[in-house]
Amino acid sequence: MIIQTINLTKRYGKLIALANLHLTIEEGECFGYIGPNGAGKTTTIRILSTLLQPTWGEAKVCGFTVGYESRLIRPLIGYVPDFFGAYEDMVVQEYLEFFAAAYNIHGDERMRVVGDVLELTDLTYKRDSLVDGLSRGMKQRLSVARVLLHDPKILFLDEPASGLDPRARIEMRELLKELRRMGKTIIISSHILHELAELCTTVGIIERGEMLFKGTIDDIIRQTRMGTLVEIKVGDKQEHASRVLSSLQQVEKVEPVNGKLLVALKTDTHDFGFLARALLDNNLPLQELKEEQVNLETAFMRFTKGIVQ
Repeated sequence: MIIQTINLTKRYGKLIALANLHLTIEEGECFGYIGPNGAGKTTTIRILSTLLQPTWGEAKVCGFTVGYESRLIRPLIGYVPDFFGAYEDMVVQEYLEFFAAAYNIHGDERMRVVGDVLELTDLTYKRDSLVDGLSRGMKQRLSVARVLLHDPKILFLDEPASGLDPRARIEMRELLKELRRMGKTIIISSHILHELAELCTTVGIIERGEMLFKGTIDDIIRQTRMGTLVEIKVGDKQEHASRVLSSLQQVEKVEPVNGKLLVALKTDTHDFGFLARALLDNNLPLQELKEEQVNLETAFMRFTKGIVQ
């Protein structure tokens, strides 16, 4: 495993930002880290990026321990925060050359590396533009270009799509897909859950500093789904329809949700055509009937309670 935490805990006085966090991430994974604001995502990423010291517990990156061997970890990682840093009075080329020099990349090698990351992030045509004049989306891509200069094994991205317009979000997602194809291990926190579902191989759900779930997208959906759930719309006849459906042997529960009826079938029942027949036999107007689709957003809502620190 390329990342491992054992009982990782971070306290700020009485506030517990992380509580005995156990996390393992394999090399080449794209790990989506999701949770409410204040859940502990940024704290975890900052500790793994050697920017914070844990109160207790252990965090290992590439086999090196955070705190004791942080100098050995830093050349192996790249960290993109959720906001753009300073140096905005430089042009793009100067900005990247400055950071390349900080990584001891000099001469012709520096020019080659800067050119490569500009091409990878599709910023070559902006190389002579002032950083301060770039759009939010381009600044985010420049942030990614900066952390790629030294070819890190692991990328930490904290809300990289925050504040981006739809086109910029799509461009960022495609860039991250390309980095994944290149074999980078990516840890990304985000609130845009449907994009994480497209991008990530595994996800972790955290709330109040505790990991509630870690696994693949299929795992989380399978765990969230509890039998077959059917959405039914019957106009203003909900109360009558609820009584009719609740009386059926195959039905576990019926509850109104957002102007519809959510019907939970018993575990061994998968065919739900009988619901339509029951409604029509009772002269109820069937406007819509479909199986509820469980996705990452549904799973997130069911796992979490919306509690913040």
